[in-house]
Amino acid sequence: MENLIQLSLKGNKRACAKLITLVENYPEEAEKVLKEIHQYTGKAHIIGITGPPGAGKSTLTDKLTKGLVDQGYKVGIIAIDPTSPYSGGSILGDRIRMQDLALNTNVFIRSMGTRGYLGGLSKYTKNALKVLDAAGYDYIIIETVGVGQSEVDIVKTADTILMIMVPGLGDDIQSIKAGIMEIGDIFVINKSDLFGADRTATEVNMMLDLSMNMDRRPPVIKVIASKNEGIDDLIAEIKSHIDYLKESGRLIERRTKNLKLEVVELIESELRKIVITHTDSENRLDKEVINILNKEKNMYEVRDEFLGGINGKKD
Repeated sequence: MENLIQLSLKGNKRACAKLITLVENYPEEAEKVLKEIHQYTGKAHIIGITGPPGAGKSTLTDKLTKGLVDQGYKVGIIAIDPTSPYSGGSILGDRIRMQDLALNTNVFIRSMGTRGYLGGLSKYTKNALKVLDAAGYDYIIIETVGVGQSEVDIVKTADTILMIMVPGLGDDIQSIKAGIMEIGDIFVINKSDLFGADRTATEVNMMLDLSMNMDRRPPVIKVIASKNEGIDDLIAEIKSHIDYLKESGRLIERRTKNLKLEVVELIESELRKIVITHTDSENRLDKEVINILNKEKNMYEVRDEFLGGINGKKD
């Protein structure tokens, strides 16, 4: 493991791939790896690309990566694909659209299945992200699954979020819905050669005009990713957003908030293990559920009894 870590820190792609497999599948080893590489993280700029299915996220990721590589940057890509609730498998098809990038020495592509994890990401996205960050990638692009209107976990991870939209997804009410529309730092109207692109851009701009307390108004960029049109303008807007984050102090603020959430999630995970271990003894939880069902107890009494038992045991 130590040899893999040292190789990955030097940018060895094979070592990075093996480490990501470790941190994705083996929790105990993951903790050891992440402790070792922690001091080398925090240098990469994280770009989240999200939007509805069919918006062209993979094509945009491909063209954006090529544009950044042409400017001399190293780019890591984490592409999230949905996992089947029946077979548990995932096609991991995003990298099929980016095959010509796979052999580029300055590009690393990793596909990950959601494995039932909600929010548009995989449960271990952050672990993979840290491996690539420590390996010296300048930009790391996270492409979420095709999201609906509530899968916004990318906001807890990325520094810059690109909200991808396309013409013809619905009426103008869609452009003012809360939630997913509120997380975008840059709005990208892809497939803007289609009928209705100007109207979609206008609707998004109208939505932004209604928003309050914005220190920076998110730009709305029209691109045609399949034809590589508008990509240079998009890269310029991403760099402009990076400058804004650094100059305003928002980059540290955003990362501090996200790290706080991550620490809380780790604590919650350990507490859940303690509770499950305690309640599993002699099928106590099953018995208490029957008591609740029979109205002999209520959920809050059972909760307090379990927590009291755990606290007493720890004391």
